[in-house]
Amino acid sequence: IKVTSLLLKFLQKDVNGSCDHVVFLLSLTIHQTPKHYGITSPISLALPKEADLVLARKLTETLRPFGVFEEELELQRRILVLGKLNTLVKVWIREVSEVKNIPASVIDNVGGKIFTFGSYRLGVHTKGADIDALCVVPRHVERSDFFSSFYEKLKEQEEVKDLRAVEEAFVPVIKLSFDGIEIDILFARLALQTIPENLDLRDDGLLKNLDIRCIRSLNGCRVTDEILHLVPNIENFRLTLRAIKMWAKRHNIYSNILGFLGGVSWAMLVARTCQLYPNAVASTLVHKFFLVFSKWEWPNPVLLKQPEDCNLNLPVWDPRVTPSDRYHLMPIITPAYPQQNSTYNVSASTRAIMVEEFKRGLAITDEILQNKADWSKLFEAPNFFQKYKHYIVLLASAQAEKQHLEWVGLVESKIRILVGNLEKNEFITLAHVNPQSFPGPKEGTDNTMWVIGIVFKKMEGSENLNVDLTFDIQTFTDTVYRQAISSKMFEQDMKITAMHVKRKQLQQLLPKMAIQRSKRKASAHLLLCKYAEQSFQNVEQNPDNVGTSSSNAPRKGAASLKQPASPVQHDSEKKAKVDSVQQNAHPSPCLSAGPAGPASPLENEMSKKAKVEEVKDNNVKPNVFFFFKLYFQHCVLYFVLYTLFNPIINITYKVWTVSKKCN
Repeated sequence: IKVTSLLLKFLQKDVNGSCDHVVFLLSLTIHQTPKHYGITSPISLALPKEADLVLARKLTETLRPFGVFEEELELQRRILVLGKLNTLVKVWIREVSEVKNIPASVIDNVGGKIFTFGSYRLGVHTKGADIDALCVVPRHVERSDFFSSFYEKLKEQEEVKDLRAVEEAFVPVIKLSFDGIEIDILFARLALQTIPENLDLRDDGLLKNLDIRCIRSLNGCRVTDEILHLVPNIENFRLTLRAIKMWAKRHNIYSNILGFLGGVSWAMLVARTCQLYPNAVASTLVHKFFLVFSKWEWPNPVLLKQPEDCNLNLPVWDPRVTPSDRYHLMPIITPAYPQQNSTYNVSASTRAIMVEEFKRGLAITDEILQNKADWSKLFEAPNFFQKYKHYIVLLASAQAEKQHLEWVGLVESKIRILVGNLEKNEFITLAHVNPQSFPGPKEGTDNTMWVIGIVFKKMEGSENLNVDLTFDIQTFTDTVYRQAISSKMFEQDMKITAMHVKRKQLQQLLPKMAIQRSKRKASAHLLLCKYAEQSFQNVEQNPDNVGTSSSNAPRKGAASLKQPASPVQHDSEKKAKVDSVQQNAHPSPCLSAGPAGPASPLENEMSKKAKVEEVKDNNVKPNVFFFFKLYFQHCVLYFVLYTLFNPIINITYKVWTVSKKCN
């Protein structure tokens, strides 16, 4: 404003004179105009106050015990390892060039380079985290060379352990441990004769004449570099992202493969917040993050920059052109060409869960900014195993350790299909899968478990409503088996078991450390409720008749889905037992099924622990139950008598009083 007023004065005083002052002031105005980030104007340009800086320092101190900051020595070791790997790549490319008779003048400058991306490139990696790397080579080096000669060269290095190649993956990769640091190396072959040291991978021209696998490999580096160039203050962005990622992990909503958000998606949401509040520090940005995305009108996309068309005929996210893009529920679009939606796995349930967590985060950060709470409250992990009344436990088992790892990876990648099937069921409101897996019961095989929290719809006026989930679960298992067979990894001992359990039954299945019950004060009221529950309800222990009542209602309990003889069956051959939900007017619904085939490890574990629980329950003294029951019945009786006869007594007394006065 001051510069503009001075400019007007000069124009008024020196209209016919020299315009040097005008040019100077115009240039000064241009240079003082703040850089514009994002596709919209910022919401606020307010500078941080002293209180904001204090809160930012407190946030840093709160995050330290979680291990989100790496020590300087460890950071230097990572840099040293990447330097050795980069040198190894250059030597390998020279050797390949010599074998292919490349001119000596070209070999001297052939180059080659290791680029990083992901959390390490963003500067938000945690202690012990792996490094995502990209090997960029000139045009005469083939992908086959990378998975043959370079693989052999890595094998010769003493520091390299656990070396394995995944050449047939969607994005081919070599995995290894270099001096104790886990590294995933992708491969990209550019249409260049040499690879210069100052190569900028954000250049869209580099994508010309590349195969799709190289474009996919380049995408990680290009997106990461774009994010860093699109935020106004990198340090504030990094601290905010560390806080949001830790919060998401603590609240069980950090997993791209299971339908939540992965690291790059969280980074883009934080980057968008930084664009809207360019001068804010991390403490303010964390609060604004929850404010913005708790009120975001999904499925409107989150964009860091306007999409650009490079005329390379590559598929990009565009709901106007691609019909399938219109069904994405929570689109967060990558800023590098070709633009893609990084959250295509998000479902209705996972979006609802994340939005609810955004709202809770907003309420907590409101308290923090008002000095009513500390940052530690934001990172308190909710008890997933106390959140829902009903759960589905999914068990993946295989005989050999190597087969088990492959099987678990496949099953985990398909769990979102099961969640989608459950969402489509008209009697299920929400399905929440815990991203953390747990070791299953040891029954001679390696087992891994996942737990899915289920919320059923409350059906008014329905006393006995059976919901058949057989098709939902069978469709999921068929998909997994079919994928295993097509990829030639299926073995006969690979099995999937699904069972329904209630909240209190989870203690019998999961490790003790997984279930952390909140400590409560032992008041007389709580003890009374506990005794009443134990005395008036049958303890549900046997998984084959859990929840069985004296009526003819369907049995409620844990059900094991029998693996068919042939993993992919025709519909007419499926003989799986019916999984159902019994729903009364007031009691909560429960999945039930008869056992199919021999007992699964889950059922065996439940049966073993059921005996211990039964002994504990039988130790409760019946005299205590009788006393509380009798006391409760007397209270109810007195209340009923008083309610019924008190008006009659009052009326009779008034009539008697009036008649006495009249006499």
